[in-house]
Amino acid sequence: MSQLEKRGGRLLAVSNRAVGGLVRVGVAPHDCHELLVPGRVSGDVTARPVNVLDVDGRRYLVSPRGSSQWVRNVRAGGEVRLRRRRSTASVILVELDDEAKPDLLREYLRRWGWQVSAFVDGLTADSPLADLQAAAPRFPVFEIRDA
Repeated sequence: MSQLEKRGGRLLAVSNRAVGGLVRVGVAPHDCHELLVPGRVSGDVTARPVNVLDVDGRRYLVSPRGSSQWVRNVRAGGEVRLRRRRSTASVILVELDDEAKPDLLREYLRRWGWQVSAFVDGLTADSPLADLQAAAPRFPVFEIRDA
């Protein structure tokens, strides 16, 4: 387990469940969804709240906690779905190369840096481009495409 994964613990788990409940009833911020992904070993579907980043009509998922469980499960394959209220959509997540990440990381931090500051090792939306480029390999970014 990486340092990024260890941060948060029980409080983060409780928070994720609470936010997931808000997403399901439609009172979470409009960019917040639940990512439903099957476990790579168990096959059990887990739900994690995620912020969907919309940039120029394209949608992305950023993992501010690095190569977390949901990231490893997505990489292993299987049907991935996004849920908001009563609506669930099957999607395809395509992982981006590190070169494509810096501008997306900056925009993600501009919108949600206050939420993820404990996980991003001091990066902010105002960080120099060189810092975002250096950090890019630590933060998976996926483009969301319709299935």
